[in-house]
Amino acid sequence: MKLRGSLIACAAGIALPAHAQSAAPADFVFRGGTVYTSDSAHPRASAAAVTRGRITYVGDEAGAAKLVGAKTVVIDLRGRMLLPGFEDSHVHPASGGVALGECKLELDTTRAMVLAKIAKCAHETPGTGWLRGRGWQLPVFPHANPSRQLLDSVVPDRPAYFRSADGHGAWANTKALAIAGITAATPDPPRGRIERDASGAPSGTLRESAADLVARKLPARTWQDYVHGLRRAMALANRLGITSLTDADADTLMMLAYVELDSASQLTTRIMATQATDAAAGVEQVPRLIAQRTRYTTGRVRATAAKIYADGVIEAKTAALLEPYVGTTDRGPAERTPASMDSLVTALDRAGFQVHIHAIGDRAVRMSLDAFAAARAANGVRDSRHQIAHLEMIDTLDVPRFAQLGVLANFQPLWAYRDSYVHDLTEPVIGPERSSRLYPLGSVARTGGTIVAGSDWNVSSINPLEAIQVAVTRRDPDGPPGPPWLPAEVVSLDRILAAYTIVGARANFQENETGSITVGKAADLIVLDHDLTAISPFEIHATHVLLTMLEGRVVFGDVNAIRGR
Repeated sequence: MKLRGSLIACAAGIALPAHAQSAAPADFVFRGGTVYTSDSAHPRASAAAVTRGRITYVGDEAGAAKLVGAKTVVIDLRGRMLLPGFEDSHVHPASGGVALGECKLELDTTRAMVLAKIAKCAHETPGTGWLRGRGWQLPVFPHANPSRQLLDSVVPDRPAYFRSADGHGAWANTKALAIAGITAATPDPPRGRIERDASGAPSGTLRESAADLVARKLPARTWQDYVHGLRRAMALANRLGITSLTDADADTLMMLAYVELDSASQLTTRIMATQATDAAAGVEQVPRLIAQRTRYTTGRVRATAAKIYADGVIEAKTAALLEPYVGTTDRGPAERTPASMDSLVTALDRAGFQVHIHAIGDRAVRMSLDAFAAARAANGVRDSRHQIAHLEMIDTLDVPRFAQLGVLANFQPLWAYRDSYVHDLTEPVIGPERSSRLYPLGSVARTGGTIVAGSDWNVSSINPLEAIQVAVTRRDPDGPPGPPWLPAEVVSLDRILAAYTIVGARANFQENETGSITVGKAADLIVLDHDLTAISPFEIHATHVLLTMLEGRVVFGDVNAIRGR
């Protein structure tokens, strides 16, 4: 929806004088707490009003009182906090929503727990068909390499397939490997690796594209599967205060599901559907992506971005590094050659796409930045807002290039503490020097780079409040308070809240519509039970969302409960 006239000026950050506000009674008035606007021109207020889905007043309580009519719903915040809806700038809602209905292993932290959960799932879904699920944590198993025999011990009589928590590998039992025809003689596919035992037989763990050898034998998803999954995912997102989702890898069926829900007025979040690109194809795929962009950009859905993978993950040694992994000559595989990356990014940029690249290792990050520089040189500078996501390791020479090239640094802040992934799997294979500069949010910010934030759910928790706490503490949100891990990389509460609100909106070219509590913008709002600026940073993750609005419509919570009725 486009804003007209004076509303455009206000949404762009030009404050309207108080006498220019509408005198008509508002539908909602919020007062009695902190209004955290994410609008740099007016960062704080004590009251706000909403009329017909738009923000019509931001200011003091006296001004808001003039907008209270007989039918106005007045919400006394009672010292609580009103802020813009959260924007998750890298998430997988369609696939994650489907996975909510499958066997989930994310919370199982020991081998015994994993096996017990799988046995329970097998019992609850009897038959001879596939047992599928996801979420096994890599540190649970030695070398992040669970065996097929272990899975056979609980699922011996039917094929079983489980994606890893990071989404970059899979665990298959013997029957599943047999159905896929994977034997000791099967070569590793391009951009993938079949883990093997001492005899050369497949061990049961499959990395990157090798997982597809089994996945293609699974019953195919339908767009109706994704419709049902999206309903679950959006309900979860709304419960956590999220009003905008960037699907970081949307295929055609997922986009069909988004458009189906949008046409039925059932989307309860805004959607940026970042189109999946084909890793085996180059610039010849761009016309197809352009056609899909036209077809699937409707209402609250936009398909104006394209996703490229530059590498894998450090834990499986599939991330692309500038220097080899410790004790090896292996620098990890890149998904594309530099020339292929440059040509595809340049073609997408020329076609007006926003490019969103997955890059974990420092070589992958450099290749991505080089590709954006090549696109600039070929096409000229435009307001592209290209992004690189994850950014676990950035070479110090490349940190300032985010600001220089105008590339957005899309971090997953929840990962930025020393958990078992870092301690057990990452530090041993990259050594102390490289480990001292992991997830460099602070460094990017200090050099003028723009930080946006996402969860990568269902790889990890979708809860923004957990990630916000980690960004400002660099500590396990479920652990005790203490000194930060890599303290130079801490960022301020204001900066990370901006990343989840107004900067997230800018990342999706929707800052004129949402992202801040500014007169004229859509009323995408949330109420928290505590003022984040008034509590210990170690208490942020325990804060709860009480109410979520999208364009002035309540999509989570109970207004009467908040009002004490």
